[in-house]
Amino acid sequence: MKIFKLLNIPDLIILAVSLFIFRYGFISAQEAVIPALNDWQYALLAFSCIFIAAGAYFINNTAGIGHKEYDISEAQSYNLYIVLTIIGVGLGYYIANLVGIPLYSGIMVVAAATLYIYATSLKQTLLISNVLIAITTALPIVAIGIFNFYPLLIPETKPLLGTLFSLLLDYALFVFVIALLLTFVQDLAHADSDYNAGINTLPIALGKERTVKIVCALTIIPIAMVLYYVNTYLLNLLWAMGFCLLFLLGPVIYFAIKLWNSKTQKDFTQLVTVMKLVLFFTSVSIAVITFNIQYNAKG
Repeated sequence: MKIFKLLNIPDLIILAVSLFIFRYGFISAQEAVIPALNDWQYALLAFSCIFIAAGAYFINNTAGIGHKEYDISEAQSYNLYIVLTIIGVGLGYYIANLVGIPLYSGIMVVAAATLYIYATSLKQTLLISNVLIAITTALPIVAIGIFNFYPLLIPETKPLLGTLFSLLLDYALFVFVIALLLTFVQDLAHADSDYNAGINTLPIALGKERTVKIVCALTIIPIAMVLYYVNTYLLNLLWAMGFCLLFLLGPVIYFAIKLWNSKTQKDFTQLVTVMKLVLFFTSVSIAVITFNIQYNAKG
């Protein structure tokens, strides 16, 4: 049971569900495009991302002083991390060869290496660790587009595939911003233990009150992004607009208001849950938007 706790199983489930939502709620719904990966190949791509994430969660939870808390030796910690990561990278390499471009597996290698360096070294580096985690959280969305659309890129398909890939990049950017806010709130929740472990996070460097104000100010970015996309693309998509306002904009506004008055670890932990839900609903939103577009098209 301790192993499952160290693997952050709930977060892995959210990642898995999100990846398959992008597949069946967006990619498979594009009648004009047959993606480069079929269903089982896409499943292997998803499992590649999941195994790499599992290894990252595990090494992050056990590196340094973590293995002492869970009665896991350093050798056991690194061995399990290596097994999980090799499986993830191996699946990525296999899929990259299936689409005929082995270099695509470099995405998995870079993600795994970045997460390892973060867990073992950069965790103690102010801000850099937050940015790296946010980037790697958004990276699977970019990988979806690269593996499914780029192998099909020819002059005739470039306009449509470019539009679809651009949409995925917009989603990746939004996920990056939400994930970055999430890392800051996690730092606030773990400020005391991080201080004892010698980890230099924003709350430790600036204090909790100043960090809270900074993060509240940063919530303006995702709020503005949602309002911009709703106003630009979703005004004629009633269901999609309602979903984004209710399940994306609403929680982010709640997050900002609640955060301003948060002081205890319990408060910050609750806000971590809110932002994880926003990440999940972000994935769901692409299926809602796709369905709403198709529904309108049928009249």
